[in-house]
Amino acid sequence: MNNTIELGKDRKLKIGKSTIMIVAIVILAIVSAILGSKLYQEHKAYTVSTENTYNMAFFELVDYTQNVKTYLAKSLISTDSTHGAETLTHLWSEANLAQTYLSMLPMGSQELENTEKFLNQVSEYSYSLSRKNINNEDLSEQDLNNLKDLYNYSVNLSNVLNQLSEDINSGRINWNDLMKNDDANFAKEVSNVTQDSFSNLEENFHEYSGLIYDGAFSEHLLSAEKLGLVGEDIDEKTAEDKIKEFIGKDRIKEVTRYGLSENGEISVYTFSVKTNNDNIINIAISKKGGHIVLMNSNRNVETQIIEETEAIQKAREFLEAKGFTNMKETYYLKQDGIITLNYAYEQNGVEMYADLIKVKVALDNGEILGIETTGYLNCHHERNIPTANITMEEAKSKLNSNLEITSEGLAMIPTEWKTEEFCYEFEGKVNDIEFLAYINAQTGQEQDILIITDTPNGTLAE
Repeated sequence: MNNTIELGKDRKLKIGKSTIMIVAIVILAIVSAILGSKLYQEHKAYTVSTENTYNMAFFELVDYTQNVKTYLAKSLISTDSTHGAETLTHLWSEANLAQTYLSMLPMGSQELENTEKFLNQVSEYSYSLSRKNINNEDLSEQDLNNLKDLYNYSVNLSNVLNQLSEDINSGRINWNDLMKNDDANFAKEVSNVTQDSFSNLEENFHEYSGLIYDGAFSEHLLSAEKLGLVGEDIDEKTAEDKIKEFIGKDRIKEVTRYGLSENGEISVYTFSVKTNNDNIINIAISKKGGHIVLMNSNRNVETQIIEETEAIQKAREFLEAKGFTNMKETYYLKQDGIITLNYAYEQNGVEMYADLIKVKVALDNGEILGIETTGYLNCHHERNIPTANITMEEAKSKLNSNLEITSEGLAMIPTEWKTEEFCYEFEGKVNDIEFLAYINAQTGQEQDILIITDTPNGTLAE
């Protein structure tokens, strides 16, 4: 090989092999340094972004938990049923939002399971009590004692979260450490703040374990086998593509990734979306199958312009456009210019009350502000509907003859044993009391009776 470099027409500069090797090593070192610096900067930027995302979710959790504590305190003071209903409805909403942000944190389920359970109890129980107030019923002594117990626990929980907040703000612990909670140094440094704190809460939690409110057909919401969660696992990029498709690319200004959350009933990729008008939408897509699990926008609604009937129609059209067909509205709750509608799946004329979807609609312009599909994803499947052993008329004869029946049909209703019963459903009135009565279509026995309450804020069944 002739190791030369051309300098001119008849001039050449000889270069030895060792010189070429040195030059190559120098170039390689420079390239490696540049790449290493770039990778370091990218990793640093990702770490900072992740820390910021978790900080946002955590401080939102702290705020909403503080609100839960405040509304629990107020619920112990007010004796006015109208004001009490408003307070308890706010409590229900704040507890739900606290659960949403709790699910975005990277701590393991062992630390968070009972906190999530507590927030769920507050949500379900406050909702049940709000309906008593709406019916102008006074809260019983036992109701007030339960609220007092929940308040005491919320104080304890708030203290723990505030202590964690101080340690995160001071830099004593960070989310990278929390995600590596098997590290010996981490355990030594922060277990007294995090793991021990949650353990202390867990030790006291048995006092509240029996307080979960089992509202009308609410037992189905948690299920070991996710019957409606079909499809292959997807990655975060695919999940982001799905939220852009779901919300609409033309509406989106910015998407922030929160990563994979496996703390809840369904493993989800969570995101925050900023729309072109700077509204923030929190959204979660299931890892399995890429299904929408939660979408929620908390924009303020100042005025009510559209009627409930129009909102119901918009929600139904939205569900059909998103692939949720044969959904029938069951009841709704209206609060602060927003109507939250519950829809149940209908198969061959039979309502499947376990397959529930909630939709939030703004009453100022009809915008869909939220959707929650946990019940549907837990339970949805095509049933083998059994044959009725008694007729509709035979079932009706089981009821009081003085009842005024206004409608009748068929339904599959969930039970506390995680099963479903095939029933005739009768809607009617007696002494101006509206009701839903369920007679088992196979055994002829009375399965359940619900009282319907029409209020200025919605139609409720209990």
